[in-house]
Amino acid sequence: MLNKYPLWKYLLILAVLAVGFIYSAPNLYPDDPAIQISGASTALQVGQADLDRVGKALAEAGIAVKASSLSAEGKGGLLRLTRQEDQLPAKDVVRKALGDEYVVALNLAPTTPPWLRALGASPMKLGLDLSGGVHFLLEVDMEKALDARLKVYESEVKSLLRKEGVRYRSLPQAEGGIQLGFTDPALLEQAQGLIRKSFNDFQLTRSERNGMQVLRLALTEAKLAEIREYSIKQNLTTVRNRVNELGVSEPLVQRQGANRIVVELPGVQDTAEAKRILGKTANLEFRLAAEPDAPRSMTEAFEFREAGRPAVPLERSLIITGDQVTDAQASYDENGRPQVNIRLDGHGGELMNRATRNNVGRSMAVVFIEQKPVTRYVKQMVDGVEKEVPVETFREEKKIISLATIQSPLGSQFRITGLNGQGESSELALLLRAGGLAAPMYFAEERTLGPSLGAENIQLGIDASLWGFLFVSLFMVAIYKFFGLLATVALAFNMVLLVALMSLLGATLTLPGIAGIVLTMGMAVDANVLIYSRIREEIGNGMSIQRAIHEGFDRAFSAILDGNLTTLLVGGILFVMGTGPIKGFAVTMSLGIVTSMFTAIIVTRGMVNLIFGGRDIKKLWI
Repeated sequence: MLNKYPLWKYLLILAVLAVGFIYSAPNLYPDDPAIQISGASTALQVGQADLDRVGKALAEAGIAVKASSLSAEGKGGLLRLTRQEDQLPAKDVVRKALGDEYVVALNLAPTTPPWLRALGASPMKLGLDLSGGVHFLLEVDMEKALDARLKVYESEVKSLLRKEGVRYRSLPQAEGGIQLGFTDPALLEQAQGLIRKSFNDFQLTRSERNGMQVLRLALTEAKLAEIREYSIKQNLTTVRNRVNELGVSEPLVQRQGANRIVVELPGVQDTAEAKRILGKTANLEFRLAAEPDAPRSMTEAFEFREAGRPAVPLERSLIITGDQVTDAQASYDENGRPQVNIRLDGHGGELMNRATRNNVGRSMAVVFIEQKPVTRYVKQMVDGVEKEVPVETFREEKKIISLATIQSPLGSQFRITGLNGQGESSELALLLRAGGLAAPMYFAEERTLGPSLGAENIQLGIDASLWGFLFVSLFMVAIYKFFGLLATVALAFNMVLLVALMSLLGATLTLPGIAGIVLTMGMAVDANVLIYSRIREEIGNGMSIQRAIHEGFDRAFSAILDGNLTTLLVGGILFVMGTGPIKGFAVTMSLGIVTSMFTAIIVTRGMVNLIFGGRDIKKLWI
């Protein structure tokens, strides 16, 4: 019989629409403005006492808290606020109450009902122009980068002189240069010749001080510029890798100026974790333990990370740093304790082998370096009122995480033990695998774009969608009467399925994405226009109504498929070659084509078959 679907096809349509309604429903529940709290290290837990202390501080500041909760693992806390404009003042209050051992970040907390979350339903991620995301402006400390590179050079120069048997005396660095003292001018001449032969990045100057010959090594301007450029590029690469490790969809990481990096993370929920991972400068230094008779000027004492163990003197010279690490994986040793398996590059493996094969039986320490944020408050005049303004700096902390006896020469693969739990081993492996930062970075600016900041864009987008839907519906009803009404119902189903599909795929909706949705409305009814025009044409040619309906859907299908495939091809090209807003437009347009093919053809035909199929119809309202 013409124009009749089997029962399974009706059930399939109902099932698809039911899934669409369920997975689009979370978008009806707006997020709460919130403050996210976590420890600066994985070992630091956030407890109920911390939330109570913060809640009291916020109450004294006149900021209302809607609800507070701890994470399931006890590693973080979340404070939901009642008003978006309270977020920034609340962040300052919380940070002041907790101190520098905690990371405090802005957040948007979901309000999706538990039964929807149990089904895996979640709202669409919104781009920064529509709310839901965080903007960081990171500033690279170039002076630290130069100091770190200079220390590596100093270690290599001194190793060269010791290997050649040239006696020297270490002097403190001055004005960004290495200084070496010699008692004999002939030794200075010999050292200068060796350095010039092996290093071409230094400007060498000689002087005399208190009867001692002093050789100063300063990096050339070209080398300084190269180090600065390398530092910003290395940090940029590392930040990109860390963002990828966080699993953020459609992030923006780009350079700004000479020493700044812009990071935009749309749809991020745990911004405290993002801030902690992005800004953390985790690096390693491998040093030999000092000999008992080593002069004090050649050694440096370090404490252990775990309390209760005495400080140990280590050689100032470095074997390698974390920059030579190419891979790091967290695992467990034979006793079930956490460890990190390290793989070095070729140069790093060679340096490690050279240092360990001549020092079997001595102890080697792994020094973990962190740049811990320190916030101090200074009084400044703001709008004629004296206020305490937070100023963020960093404090470098170097502590031993492992001290073990060298049993045999090491190569490019070995392991690090002595870590505080599986969380710390996983984080250390992540940071080393993503690449070490060439220099610490300061959070020069942080913004979370929430509903108040993106309200105008959101409202404009909603208005455009509603007006577009209204005018398309009026046009279809005016031209195609009752069939136009069916096309309008199918168009509404199409919007539901599109939102559900974007939510399921975790796609990020931006303002250009809304433009893609509005465009999809017009393209969706385009298929109905072709079908209905064909039905009119067949009826005008004298064909029966049932046969005209059948032929209209069947014969228009090839034209609809060809038109949508070419548009889908263009959408794919835009997604592959475009960035940012262009990708957002391409995603919504491409997904809209897929959903419109289903609703404009299958759903519409299902409704037509259900209403008109098998009936003796004399006149059709089309």
